[in-house]
Amino acid sequence: MHQPAIPHLAQTDPQLAELVEAEARRQFEKIRLIPSENYVSSAVLEATGTVLTNKYSEGYPGKRYYEGQQLIDPIESLAVERAKALFGVDHANVQPYSGSPANLAIYLAFLQPGDTVMGMALPMGGHLTHGWSVSATGKWFRSVQYGVRKEDGRVDFDEVRDLARRERPKLIFCGGTAIPRTVEFDKFAEIAREVDAILVADIAHIAGLIAGGAHPSPVGYADVISTTTHKTLRGPRGAMLMSTAEYASALDKAVFPGLQGGPHNHTTAAIAVALREAATEEFRGYAHQVVANAKALAEALLERGYDLVTGGTDNHLILVDLTSKGIGGKPAAKALDRAGIELNYNTVPFDPRKPFDPSGIRLGTPAITTRGLREEQMPQVAAWMDAAIEAAQRGDEAALDRIAGEVRELLSAYPMPGWAPTP
Repeated sequence: MHQPAIPHLAQTDPQLAELVEAEARRQFEKIRLIPSENYVSSAVLEATGTVLTNKYSEGYPGKRYYEGQQLIDPIESLAVERAKALFGVDHANVQPYSGSPANLAIYLAFLQPGDTVMGMALPMGGHLTHGWSVSATGKWFRSVQYGVRKEDGRVDFDEVRDLARRERPKLIFCGGTAIPRTVEFDKFAEIAREVDAILVADIAHIAGLIAGGAHPSPVGYADVISTTTHKTLRGPRGAMLMSTAEYASALDKAVFPGLQGGPHNHTTAAIAVALREAATEEFRGYAHQVVANAKALAEALLERGYDLVTGGTDNHLILVDLTSKGIGGKPAAKALDRAGIELNYNTVPFDPRKPFDPSGIRLGTPAITTRGLREEQMPQVAAWMDAAIEAAQRGDEAALDRIAGEVRELLSAYPMPGWAPTP
């Protein structure tokens, strides 16, 4: 049953309640390897379901446009202070609705339409909002993109420097959505200073690892830091912007009134809870275990002959090129889902296939680490993945169902925050 329980939902809208329970069971029974997903704590779930959702709060603490903020102001201030303490920053804004609007606020704060921005190309591991052509950030601004070396999948900083010197961007983004190696914030900062650009570190994927000391911090290198609050940080679906004091006012004005109206107060409260949890020794151990599990899973896949972009991982994320296995990423991901292993198909650098039918799969260990799996389970996960991919190639659906049953049996021993099977 769902925890916290949802009896009123079940009574008012049993159809929706059944779907919620079915989704919870699905999350319980599958090895969830999508690197941008996780399980939040019951406390975070409770915070998102409070009466705070009833309140409208345009503005910032002490400067609201609606009355009745006596308790909302301290809730938001608590989240802000916890973010500043956890990440060691001068300023934090916890109001952005999600990661993409947070990044768009950065453009609004510092650029005019047509100004030049530089980011990692989407097919190389960057994000849509780092200036990719189909995004508003690529349509409204002049975007130049850096990539990775073909031979090892790593960023070539000589090429990044040459591009920055030639194009003179006002903003440089580092970070992305499919980067399996440590982001070298210091090298990006050196280049940004040389061309007088603002450096933005998008740490959406690795925020929890940074908070837990399992990845270097961009603080002291990046002028602005953007992050979602879910993924490795294990909070609700929201976002934050952090910065040095110099850029605080411009960012705040870009978020409100520039892009948004009232913040989602129930999400703000849940962010505050997640930040408190992330400041504990228990979370620090979790962050390091995420990386240990990813390294163990990467090694197990390498031993089975899989080609990993960059040859492995330094963080939570693994990018697999399936070309040598003779199967595309999309059919592989669908077969794995049938086998109880959830991940996503993904382009790989220099992918000759189309984005909706790419050569790779992307996976990560944040969620399974929350469930309690450790290094010793990773060879079994790799074995199931390998067996499922082979079954997909020969059309053996019975094998996929058998693997799914074995996955369910393993996971039954590992509790899931927010739901438990009815005794």
